[in-house]
Order: sequence, then C-alpha cells, then structure tokens
Amino acid sequence: MKMNHFQSPDGLQLAWYELGGGDGEPPIVLQHGFSSATLHEWVECKIVDDLATLGRRIIAIDARGHGNSEKPHDSSRYGGNFMAQDLMALITLLGIESYDLVGYSMGGTIVSMVASLDPRVRRVAIGGVGHGLVNRGGLDPKVLNTKALSAGLRAPSEEGLSGIVLEFRRAAISRNNDLLALAAHSEAAGPRDIDFGAITAEAIVLAGDVDPLAEHPEVLAGAIKGAQLAIVPGDHHASKRSPEFRKALVDFLR
Repeated sequence: MKMNHFQSPDGLQLAWYELGGGDGEPPIVLQHGFSSATLHEWVECKIVDDLATLGRRIIAIDARGHGNSEKPHDSSRYGGNFMAQDLMALITLLGIESYDLVGYSMGGTIVSMVASLDPRVRRVAIGGVGHGLVNRGGLDPKVLNTKALSAGLRAPSEEGLSGIVLEFRRAAISRNNDLLALAAHSEAAGPRDIDFGAITAEAIVLAGDVDPLAEHPEVLAGAIKGAQLAIVPGDHHASKRSPEFRKALVDFLR
C-alpha cells in the first residue's frame, strides 16, 4: 500500500494509494464512505485482496476530510460535487483513459456522480445506497438527519446521543477521525443533482438486505440503463464484509 498526495482543484492536499493487484488494464478505482478511509473500507475488509485476483492496477483515494487527506473545518470546502471533481482530477493527473469505479455509502454517491460526468468510466459499482439517491438526491432525513449528525459529532461527549448518530460518532472515533472536519462535511451535505440517464458505463448496485441507508436499491438500479442489482446479507456495516458482496463485485469487474 503506497501512499501519495496530490492537490485538489481548489488547493487541498489529498492522499491517494497504489494498492497493487498487478498492471492489467483498465485500473480499478475505489472511493470509500463517510468517516471511513481507504485503509478501513477496502484494505482491512480484505476487498482489495479479492480484487487483486483480477490482476489489475488498484487505486484508491482518501476523500477530503478523511484518512490522510487534508481536513478543513470550514463547511464551504465540502458538499456539492467537490469530491467527484477531486476523483476526476486524480484520474486526469495519472493519465488514465479508461477505468472501473467502485464506491460505498458516501462513496456510492460520489461514484454515481462521477459516472454521470466522466465518459472515461467503463464500469461502476455503487454500494450502500438506495432509492434516496434518486428520489431525494441523498439520504432520507428520517433515516439519517445530517444536521443532527453534525451536532452529534460536535458534542463534547456522547451523553444524550442515540441511534445512528451515536453509531456514526463511535465509528468515527474508533478510526481516529477529525470530528470537526466530519461535522463540517455533514453540515454541507445536501441533495445532489445526478443525471442517472447520463451514465453510459456498465453498472451494478450492491446493497445489504437489512441496510437502512440503502432501502429499495431496485429504484436506483432502475434509474441506470441496464444496471444489475445484487442484494447481499447484512446491514450498512456488515454487508460489504460479506463473501456475497465481494463475489458479486469481483464477478462484475472480471
């Protein structure tokens, strides 16, 4: 796992990684979810090990505010399509002409946006998101209210916190995240205007069968022409660790 840095279009220092796998083309590019990072999302879960069997170059990026990338506390540095532009800037910097793209949770939103904008995407695997991305341009606030999440991340302790907000806070702390950076990111979160009809890449939607953040993934798959749908066991955290998730992902990219 070799770490490098590059400068985002708006001047942040962002980390990206060469994760091995071989020199086959096109490369596979990975985008993690909120409060995670390349190490936690892809390496520790052994997903990279499975992808390496394809013999292709594997690249990943730590999103702004995460991992080894710069972590501004200003909410104006987040939201919109910043992270989609970051990923496409990296692809341009590396001179990649065609690539396969994988994202989970927040990363699923990012790669959906990238696939709608970048004709270099050959295949896209969208994990951990569902109908909210199509119907609301993001999460249903009844499932996860981003303002409440931000407040929970800024809170001096977990006293009074519960449910998914407490779960996200504890996960963020366990991964040594900068809570103020994540809070700024959450404050900036809002509906994304994604043109699913513009996605020409082959696509698959992967979702856990009891994932509250990826309900009705068939709606998302139906919004993308010819997209496949794979339902795997588990909730938001367990599904990507399941053998079924890894097999469906590798089979799709093979």
